[in-house]
Amino acid sequence: MGEYVLSACSSCDLNSEWMEKRGIPYVFFNVTLDGKSIKDDMGLSFSPRELLKKMEEGADAKTSQVSIGEYTDYFKKYLDEGIDVLHVTLSSGISGTYNAACTAAEMLKEDYPDRKIIIIDSLAASSGYGLLMDYAADKRDQGMTIDQLAAWIEDNKLNIVHWFFSTDLKYYIKGGRISKAAGTVGQVLNICPLLNVDYEGHLTPREKIRTKKKVVKRIVEKMVEEADGGLNYVGKCYLSDSDVELGDEVQKLIEETFPQLKGRVRRFDIGCTIASHTGPGTVALFFKGKKRVD
Repeated sequence: MGEYVLSACSSCDLNSEWMEKRGIPYVFFNVTLDGKSIKDDMGLSFSPRELLKKMEEGADAKTSQVSIGEYTDYFKKYLDEGIDVLHVTLSSGISGTYNAACTAAEMLKEDYPDRKIIIIDSLAASSGYGLLMDYAADKRDQGMTIDQLAAWIEDNKLNIVHWFFSTDLKYYIKGGRISKAAGTVGQVLNICPLLNVDYEGHLTPREKIRTKKKVVKRIVEKMVEEADGGLNYVGKCYLSDSDVELGDEVQKLIEETFPQLKGRVRRFDIGCTIASHTGPGTVALFFKGKKRVD
């Protein structure tokens, strides 16, 4: 692994194969499904699609962040081997896991005074968080030191642009992200809210769009407006979804719109942690672009 390890939380919503290929170990979030504890291990023991199926059948899904103790045990594995740790967490605007990781790191520094433990708040979510990790792994592989990479992540994390939409408001109402009254009206009018992650890492509603067809078009328009180089974007593009058919539509339109895209759109499932809050019918688009300022 070299002198340091670059690591993440499982809520970065890539998959275990891709994380292994990129050399990014990860610590598990936890999901409780109708009282049964499930590890969000990127589908190794329980797939996000199975979780969504259970939720559609009426199962209650709740999440819990990585605890201080879990972080301590996770970091110790590397510290005991003489390896420094650069760990990037899920956005503090969505979860308290950043604070838990920082607390664990401070507790361990007394026992490992010669080791570096650097914790970074990604201010990102789902596969946008994963895209940040992927770019960071590129920089690591190019030879950046742990301090250089930490500085690069801090300088570039707000350039990872997130756009989401959902066609099923039930779980946003349940989680308090949309009021019950607004959600009921939205369902009657066939509203598909378009949301992004703001500069503080919060999931923020931005536009109310009627019909699936229009919101698919609009999310791609957002990429045209905000991606580096506009229509000439040549960077990486990630898409995660809990609706394969809608995800296919967005992917097709992106690849038609951005002919110079580096490779095809890379697809991932929305992981169990994030899916527990967004539910079915969600599509999320991520790319490198204009720095988030609001």
